[in-house]
Amino acid sequence: MTDARATGQRHAGLPGGPADAAGPGDLPAPTGWALPIITLLGTAAAIVAAFIGSGALGGTPIAEAAGGVLSADATPVAPAGSAFSIWSVIYLGLAAYALWQLTPVARRSVRQAALRPWALASVLLNAAWIWAVQMELILGSVLVIVLLLAVLIRIMFILGAPRIGGVPETVVTDGTFGLYLGWVSVAFFANTYAWLASEGVDVVTEVPFGIVGIIVAAAVGVATALLSGGRIPPALATAWGLAWVAYGRTSGEHESAALVWTAAIASVVVVVVALARRLTVRTRQPRAAQPANAAERTAQ
Repeated sequence: MTDARATGQRHAGLPGGPADAAGPGDLPAPTGWALPIITLLGTAAAIVAAFIGSGALGGTPIAEAAGGVLSADATPVAPAGSAFSIWSVIYLGLAAYALWQLTPVARRSVRQAALRPWALASVLLNAAWIWAVQMELILGSVLVIVLLLAVLIRIMFILGAPRIGGVPETVVTDGTFGLYLGWVSVAFFANTYAWLASEGVDVVTEVPFGIVGIIVAAAVGVATALLSGGRIPPALATAWGLAWVAYGRTSGEHESAALVWTAAIASVVVVVVALARRLTVRTRQPRAAQPANAAERTAQ
């Protein structure tokens, strides 16, 4: 047998290519129950705290908290209100993940063993972000969302490891945390611009700075697509956010045709780059396997 590194093969799921069920990924022994149970309970508590803090169960909605600094018309890069419905999908996915990671196959997975503490950190940070806004700690919310984004980026690389859970793992893990990363990438810019505007930095409310923010957000989405081997969920969530930024600029205080077109084009570019990257990786994988097979035959 030959070393995959010497033949040019990549383990399925590394950032260089989409993850597949094949490849090493089993632990020598199943993970104990402690961390999976803690992950389940922590995720459930964080989701409940987030729902309560968001105003979904009564109270002040996030868009109206802290004097409305995060409202849909607060800055040129704020998504329209309907964009936040993506949280329903993300929360559903997080709940499904918290249950699935208790299964025998998940407890045998090297990938899931690495993911659990970071997944738990992400939901706790999301709840902390919501309560920071409710407590009118806007700078604090920026610091929290920076940490959340860093955690989700780390998760992206963890998810590059081989998976053994098939379609269920793909949906509840790759799908959920991919959407989570893509959306938070856009929310980070909206949050940062809102904080700057609340501090009297009026330049961020002008069209040129809005265009800059949209372009940089799209660049982050493109970079994510390239580094992840063309993962589709992050690109879709980023494009979703940018599309709602475009819609939000069709009316209101920051109405601007330039912002509409910039955000609309940016949303399309992110998805196109992700699809192109994914197709490129899929095309190269069979070619990389040929030299490896030949080398194995020679070794035999």
